[in-house]
Amino acid sequence: MTVSSSDNRTLADRLEDLLPQTQCTKCGYPACRPYAEAMADGSASYNQCPPGGQEGIIRLANVLGKPVIPLNVVHGQERPRPIAVIDEKICIGCTLCIQACPVDAIVGAAKQMHTVVSELCTGCDLCVAPCPVDCIDMVEVTPGRTGWDAWSQEQADAARARHDFRIERLKREKEENDARLAAKAAAKLKTLESEEVSDAEKAEQDRKKAIIAAAIERARLKKEQAEKDKQ
Repeated sequence: MTVSSSDNRTLADRLEDLLPQTQCTKCGYPACRPYAEAMADGSASYNQCPPGGQEGIIRLANVLGKPVIPLNVVHGQERPRPIAVIDEKICIGCTLCIQACPVDAIVGAAKQMHTVVSELCTGCDLCVAPCPVDCIDMVEVTPGRTGWDAWSQEQADAARARHDFRIERLKREKEENDARLAAKAAAKLKTLESEEVSDAEKAEQDRKKAIIAAAIERARLKKEQAEKDKQ
């Protein structure tokens, strides 16, 4: 891929666009974007992405203006693309694989059988280790084709969109849950303040009020910091 000299995106943006977006963490970073940023600032090498393979290294090297080097096998081997397959007879519905999937490719509910939407799976392997009953296998779906020969730009773009959407969804769900807990704590504090207690019970009531008030203050400061981070 040739990058135009008129391209005004940041180096990290351009490098991220060249990654397969499997979000597998094999590069040593929690997602493709942090790895791109690390390459851009020189703290990571450009040969740490097994899913991109040698073709991926060539693409990154061209943008960085560096020589083509072999894949660092410490991070894994270039291989045909696999997808996760769940043995539905063994699955216990623990949801750990759902929580681990970086692109929301696994569907199911607690204590019910889960299944992988094969068209969405990036083959990241992240669902395998958390499974307590070892019911997930990685099955090759591109025999003889590895790296970018086994993965299209359209698939990479779609995987990145799902990953970004998941991050925003989890953030929103956490904020909503924090708000519910804060409202519950405020209601409890109001109830305690309105209760009439004996002198013997007052010390315990004051202790509970102090704990709840401290929790509410922590939640307020946390929300305030989150709003600052958005700016």
